[in-house]
Amino acid sequence: MNIIEGIKREKVVAVIRKSNKDNIVPILDALAQGGIHHVEITAETPNVNDIIAEAAANADESVKVGAGTVLDPETARAVILAGASFVVAPTLNKDTLQLCQRYGVEHIPGVFTPTEILTAYEHGARMVKVFPAEAAGPRYIKNILGPLPHVTAMVTGGITKDNLKDYLRNGSAAVGLGSNLVDASKLKTEDDYHALTERAKEFIALTK
Repeated sequence: MNIIEGIKREKVVAVIRKSNKDNIVPILDALAQGGIHHVEITAETPNVNDIIAEAAANADESVKVGAGTVLDPETARAVILAGASFVVAPTLNKDTLQLCQRYGVEHIPGVFTPTEILTAYEHGARMVKVFPAEAAGPRYIKNILGPLPHVTAMVTGGITKDNLKDYLRNGSAAVGLGSNLVDASKLKTEDDYHALTERAKEFIALTK
């Protein structure tokens, strides 16, 4: 199963910020135990390439390690070479899309307006990320997909247990979850990781 189909099936992508080489594999293991197997490690994280390499080499094989907050093709190439199996961005950069296509790696660009969405689709994006979703709300997804039914969209930004179902009901294929799911800086003990697994289970249950 390819990355896009996997994301559509699971409906949740974890966005991990401020992780490090010591905690990234325990984080991914905890998420996997909770049913979340698609993660993006954000590119502004210090030593992100080493962290991605650690994750790609040592996380459970069911986990698909991606890179997030990728703003340009140079960064995209670096994270792909480090082991990222997909690339996500908060913005639309056509050169990044082209670079990822060259490497055979899925790129999910960030978009907001109908024009940006269609531009991303026309340049090969098989999924787009509507960001920041909370600026417009769930009904916006239904409105923009009405004239663009061929587009597959996920949403990120302000997704909570209270609104996740609304986004899915209004046409979003998946959601990206950041600090409402994972706060890497607060994961210190075995109980913390257990709590992360339980949060993951709760979010996954809301997708059913």
